Amino acid sequence: MASIAAEAGITKPILYRHFGDKSGLYQALANRHITVVIGLLREQFDNADADLRGRARSTITAYLDMIGSNLNLYRFLFHRAGAEDSRTHSQMAAIVRGLGEELGEVITATAEGIDPVRAQVLGHAFVGMVQATGDWWLEHPEVDRTEVVEGLVSVIVAAMSATVPR
Repeated sequence: MASIAAEAGITKPILYRHFGDKSGLYQALANRHITVVIGLLREQFDNADADLRGRARSTITAYLDMIGSNLNLYRFLFHRAGAEDSRTHSQMAAIVRGLGEELGEVITATAEGIDPVRAQVLGHAFVGMVQATGDWWLEHPEVDRTEVVEGLVSVIVAAMSATVPR
């Protein structure tokens, strides 16, 4: 907190008065940046004009571009802050869960005849798969982003193609 206050050119009491504590600072940072990320991802997977492959590709590409261009922020919010602060961890987990639920609802609305429970399972599976693969990709910069995107898109399209109405 002292380093942040010094960098911002303010005193620690001002920083504490505004954020309360380190957890409050983490929460504010998470809220500020995650809102932007979620908005961008929603815009991509809600695009009713694109086919499944195009929606998956644009959503995954946007996500990987975002975490790749904000590497330190992403690692801080999803790994370091969450490990240090249980409230931040809970908030980040809730955001990921909420995104999975929202994607499940999109799948239910767009995949004719799909069982809503299966749609929720797929929504959470896709979000988790993309997040875990994104973490892996950040550790393997030698792997071309397009190859990662197309691999994930293929899995999503195959899973959705295998979905049959009950």
